[in-house]
Amino acid sequence: MFLQKALENNRPLVDFAFSAHRRGELLPNTYLLDMDALTANARMMLDAAGKNGVSLYFMLKQLGSNPEVARRLTDLGFSGAVAVEAREALCYKQHGIPLGNIGHLVQIPDGALPTLLDARPQIITIYSVDKARTISALAAERGMVQDVMLRVVGKEDMLYSGQLAGFPLEDLAAAAEELAKLPNIRLAGVCAFPCFLYDEAAQDIAPTPNAGTVVKAAELLRGMGFPIEQVNVPSTSCARSIPMVAAAGGTHAEPGHGLTGTTPWHLTHSGEQLALVYLSEVSHNFDGKGYCYGGGHYRRGHMSGALVGRSGEQAELMGVEAPTMDSIDYHFTLERPCRVGDAVVMSFRTQIFVTRSDMALVEGLSTGTPRITAVYDALGNRKV
Repeated sequence: MFLQKALENNRPLVDFAFSAHRRGELLPNTYLLDMDALTANARMMLDAAGKNGVSLYFMLKQLGSNPEVARRLTDLGFSGAVAVEAREALCYKQHGIPLGNIGHLVQIPDGALPTLLDARPQIITIYSVDKARTISALAAERGMVQDVMLRVVGKEDMLYSGQLAGFPLEDLAAAAEELAKLPNIRLAGVCAFPCFLYDEAAQDIAPTPNAGTVVKAAELLRGMGFPIEQVNVPSTSCARSIPMVAAAGGTHAEPGHGLTGTTPWHLTHSGEQLALVYLSEVSHNFDGKGYCYGGGHYRRGHMSGALVGRSGEQAELMGVEAPTMDSIDYHFTLERPCRVGDAVVMSFRTQIFVTRSDMALVEGLSTGTPRITAVYDALGNRKV
């Protein structure tokens, strides 16, 4: 999906993947992250956010919740991490990363709440009054008041399978009245997902109905006297969309794929530089096709092309296919036989936290002095 983009605007990363493989520095099923490009991308977004009065939480599940990347982004000025589920939040707590919005797409389970409340997250997204009661009780034990954010849903909103949740807009006032009775929480924000998506017809990023629902919810709750400070409208967050966030009435965004230049918008537009490629290796040939090692497949990745060879200069471009949905991605299929042991470099949309891949951090590409500084597993644990 992004291989051509990688060749156009980050050829050094592609070439380095081949050379690192040739030197035996990296195993197949490893993503390479260009930290120089990611840093430049982050600065670009922070500049846009500052000009538009928008606060940014960083989203790193797609990069395996990497704590080293999280630290870099915190130091650059991001407001904190957004954690979509408890294990990610616990990883950040372990590494001393400030917690911004936790429970973004998966509510924090009761068993993890005590530990995470001790980390004093800025805000916790909730889907029910029941979860708010639990948080209030635990916060009372700690002598604190915890800010919470409601995920809200309108009748015309779009929701992804596996993410069905939230307070219906028509029931919001009644729910807010119940929340007002809880002494150790403060209703301070509203959010939904996805609020912005790439519109292929318009060739641009555009708000979804969800964004309008969030703004309506904020207006309703402010009218009831609640101090709604966060109007969080995530998805496809990047320098291009941040002014749109402000124009729509949003206060917060959560860049994820924007950090690596891998949103659908980046396929056909300039902006953040592509910062992520995937390395594999030809395993064998069978029945007229080549096969390379898998392990990094994400079913919405749109894997389509691969460079195969011993070096970037001599690599051949060919088609590649992932296994069918009912199979494990032990191997990816190359369109023709290849030399066993050759490197295979691809670039596609991913969510590393749902793979069994490693991720190598690469520094110095922008100055011509590239080096691997660390290798992590898919859940943010350092291996090298």
